[in-house]
Amino acid sequence: MSDKTLLHLNLIQLVYAYALILLSVSLARFRQIGQERQMLWASIRMVVQLLAVGYLLQLVFTVRSPLMVILILLTMTGFSLQVMGSRIKRRMPHFYRIMGSSIMIGCGGVTFYFCLLVVGYTPWYDPRYLIPLAGMIIGNSMNGASLAAERLTSEMRERHDELETALCLGATARQAAEPALRTAYRAALIPTMNTMAATGIVALPGMMTGQILSGTEPMLAVRYQIAIMCAITASVAITAFLILLQGYRGYFTQADQLRNTP
Repeated sequence: MSDKTLLHLNLIQLVYAYALILLSVSLARFRQIGQERQMLWASIRMVVQLLAVGYLLQLVFTVRSPLMVILILLTMTGFSLQVMGSRIKRRMPHFYRIMGSSIMIGCGGVTFYFCLLVVGYTPWYDPRYLIPLAGMIIGNSMNGASLAAERLTSEMRERHDELETALCLGATARQAAEPALRTAYRAALIPTMNTMAATGIVALPGMMTGQILSGTEPMLAVRYQIAIMCAITASVAITAFLILLQGYRGYFTQADQLRNTP
């Protein structure tokens, strides 16, 4: 399919699409779930943010500056931290430092590995590739990272007596926390594993669908989707691993004694 046959959405068609949001808000109001305003505000925020990103990306694609690309990636990381922080009520000690460093190493490392070795484009900072790929990897890793942090906090609170007993019996902090770490890591990986298991049979992923709609041959879109799912899985696994590796230490003193955390 060529660009001449690509279907473009005009303003009226977008209005028709947004009517589906209004329908969803109406149904929520009919059921009196009390989240109509939040849903409407989230949809407005989505539209404004995407329009702003669209204009910004047009500028970045024209300028092609590595500094501007890096600033955008750092901004994306900062907003991801803000979103995760707002979702988690009880946070582990040093939450933002641990989450920020883990995302930068996990998501950032996988993104550059994917761009340089899997896709293999030049220059490395080409915003047409780097920014969308980084957005997909960071966005899909946020869920696993949030689950890892939230479950670790929950496990450390619920296993307080068990941890105290293990320490009294001579276990190190790492040995005492190991069951909680395993549970938290398993919880962080479950959504990604479920997505992989359902991809292609139950659901067609957004990246693959978008490529096909834009005229890409289906088999090429499939290959890209396989590659990006591998990258997302590795990013979630590495990021969650680093969060747990750093996070559990905040619950213990240097002498491997359990802290009294709220």
